[in-house]
Amino acid sequence: MDLFIYLFAALFSVLNPIGTVPIFVGLTQHDSQKERSRISLWTAINVFIILIVSYFIGQYVLTFFGISIDALRIAGGIIIVNSGFSLLSGKFNKKRGINKKIENEVQQRNDIALTPLAIPMLAGPGSISLLIAFYQEHHETEEIIVSSLAILAIAVAIFAILKSAHYLARILGASGIVAISRIVGFIVISIGIQYIVSSIINIIKGNLM
Repeated sequence: MDLFIYLFAALFSVLNPIGTVPIFVGLTQHDSQKERSRISLWTAINVFIILIVSYFIGQYVLTFFGISIDALRIAGGIIIVNSGFSLLSGKFNKKRGINKKIENEVQQRNDIALTPLAIPMLAGPGSISLLIAFYQEHHETEEIIVSSLAILAIAVAIFAILKSAHYLARILGASGIVAISRIVGFIVISIGIQYIVSSIINIIKGNLM
């Protein structure tokens, strides 16, 4: 249960589905409730597929390119910290590759569940590197099952949040969403720094031994 909660919390912080609410509302403002539900469902499915593939296949990519796990954790930590600062400063949308031109283009498309919603707004380099590093440390059968359930749970949470995005936007308002995003941003920064510090410690220990 501790492993489940840790991975779920880490993924939720990095993915930040609450911060995606304003963008989802903007992109689906002219869609029907049925269409919004469909987009929410497929966004969650796409995110689940991306995360689960990253979790199981990512290690082989590292081996192929000769990248050490500590190097990945440092790179992922930097990306995560950068995302956290973006959340705190209110510039997260731009960091996720969404600008006015792209927003106008995707509003004219029928399906936005894969891009830009699943990629790059939700499943990005931070979450992918987090899962690859997590697998390196937790690859026993029981741990794999628990981790897969945590990934499934985060996909369900994304579906629930996006499905109720228009309602949440009315309840929380712009200031409420900003406040939540900045709290999540602080958590994201902490996770990123922890990744960097632990990796540096491992490298130092490896060189001393």
